[in-house]
Amino acid sequence: MRKWASFPKQVGVSSKQAHADFPEQAIYEREAGRSGFFGPATHFHHRHAPTGWTQWEGELRPRNFDFNKLNNLATASPWQVPLLLHNKQCKFRLWHCAENMPFLVRNADGDDLLFVHEGRGEIFCDYGHLTLEKGDYFVVPRSTSWRLEPLEPMQLLMIEATDSAYQLPEKGLVGNHAIFDPACLDTPDIDDAFKAQYSEESWQVQVKRHDSISVITYPFNPLDAIGWHGDLAPMRINWRDIRPLMSHRYHLPPSAHTTFVADGFVVCTFVPRPIESDPGALKVPFYHNNDDYDEVLFYHEGDFFSRDNIDKGMVTFHPAGFTHGPHPKAFQAGLEHRKKFTDEVAVMLDTRHALSMGEVCAEVENTEYVYSWRTTDEKAK
Repeated sequence: MRKWASFPKQVGVSSKQAHADFPEQAIYEREAGRSGFFGPATHFHHRHAPTGWTQWEGELRPRNFDFNKLNNLATASPWQVPLLLHNKQCKFRLWHCAENMPFLVRNADGDDLLFVHEGRGEIFCDYGHLTLEKGDYFVVPRSTSWRLEPLEPMQLLMIEATDSAYQLPEKGLVGNHAIFDPACLDTPDIDDAFKAQYSEESWQVQVKRHDSISVITYPFNPLDAIGWHGDLAPMRINWRDIRPLMSHRYHLPPSAHTTFVADGFVVCTFVPRPIESDPGALKVPFYHNNDDYDEVLFYHEGDFFSRDNIDKGMVTFHPAGFTHGPHPKAFQAGLEHRKKFTDEVAVMLDTRHALSMGEVCAEVENTEYVYSWRTTDEKAK
């Protein structure tokens, strides 16, 4: 048995409440916390922005990738898509699918989470049929056979829970119906569209195991179930079904927006919400270290209020080990309370263990992103 040492102290001039009512001498707050916002934390009050560096050397730097510029993401099989970010517990890919898959795929390495960034299409799997729309999450349980028939070209974010399973977060005091009601979760159905694809013709299944592909050939379409019962199934939810937790007096940490949990990482969804209205409350994400987790943000659509010059389809990657937070323009806008509502939609991946970058990332990295926290005065020097 073990537990964190807990001895809350106050030294010098500080506020009583995190993320609110800062001392007049220091408008910059920095959180140093453990266990991804769930462990002990200390809040520092600084005279200068914690991101006010003027030079950066080494590989730890924050990174920005424009995956809209990648040309090798359109493949027939998701298993051919290059890895973008990965570790032993997680694989992060972006797949362009424009044509009907003439075969089935199956992941024997872990669950897959699909997020429809662009387009729409029909998905057929062992459990039946569903139509996927833009903004849908779709969880595919390990070793489920499936294929896609795009109704229009699709771009799908794929996050593999390697040797793990996707589960829902504990909702604690707010109850089971907060954030989204489990009744919002859809499962595939054995409907007329599913029955219409029964076939006695030859079909293949591409099975991924230990990142090696085996091909199984059947003299019929193995998606031939006539029914099923049980409590294991794929599930779908759209970001529009998510009703974010809010406090008008306190900026909630990213963990409050957790959508799915797996071994070693979480997936959070940021959706439009009111901005805090209390005069003393922080109006933008707080500067933080988050030293136990790497942070990845995939920008789906909207105006990303805490970032500057970020468009949909881009990804920011902030490795653990340095302070990050809002860009200067966003921080100033928050001080002035210019915006009353956010309209951003973004998918965040927070991993307990360090992520490695795929080779293709170097092709589309903005190497100047590390200096995007400079103020106008600093850039002029």
